[in-house]
Amino acid sequence: MSDYLKKFSLEGKLAWVTGASYGIGYAIALCYARAGAKIAFNCRHQDGLDKALENYKADGVKDVRGYICDVTDESQVKETLSAIVKDFGQTVDILVNNAGIIKRIPMTEMSAEDFRQVVDIDLTSAFIVSKAVLPAMVEKKCGKIINICSMMSELGRETVSAYAAAKGGLKMLTRNICSEYGKYNIQCNGLGPGYIATPQTAPLRERQPDGSRHPFDSFIVAKTPAERWGTTEDLQGPALFLASEASDFVNGQILYVDGGILAYIGKQP
Repeated sequence: MSDYLKKFSLEGKLAWVTGASYGIGYAIALCYARAGAKIAFNCRHQDGLDKALENYKADGVKDVRGYICDVTDESQVKETLSAIVKDFGQTVDILVNNAGIIKRIPMTEMSAEDFRQVVDIDLTSAFIVSKAVLPAMVEKKCGKIINICSMMSELGRETVSAYAAAKGGLKMLTRNICSEYGKYNIQCNGLGPGYIATPQTAPLRERQPDGSRHPFDSFIVAKTPAERWGTTEDLQGPALFLASEASDFVNGQILYVDGGILAYIGKQP
């Protein structure tokens, strides 16, 4: 392997990917494992954790541990981090703040409780977990934090007011972590997926009773220059870049992996 390609190796690194029991988080964690990293992940329920561990094992990942943790609870995050450090015998080198939810509710119909829950999981949790891992990164003067943002960091759309507010805030948290901790050789960047085919977006891709595409599915394909939804595999290369030495002078940026949708005004009707 050339010296250049070695910059993309994660050999010996410990990565904590929140919410990596399935979907985007799972794909990123799997990529990191195949690049040599040890993997810690968390979810909120034992059945999800057990199923994820089975999947990691089936995919050939050996050095992986799962933890039950609500990342909106600061005491649970501290306890989980202590367990991770003890179990792996090293501090976290790479943090991916991936845990998140979306509630598609018109703003005037959304309760403040629902709004706060989305912001708490999608934004506040990233603050809590980043705050927990940063001291060790500062001490060793090395670390990578990757926040899973969204095109909704840049765009608005009906029914996603809480999600867009949270992801916009996450974009600015990313830039602020860069601003405060870049001098310690810590890079904090965002990964902004476009519309990705996951269980979370499955309802938007369901075929209609007459066999036609879901209207939103047709809309997204028409608005995306790549003319397709992304896959979780599309995110793996960019996520690896942001976690590796290859991105050591990239900081405070949001890398959008969206098939070109943010660059495109759309076809003339």
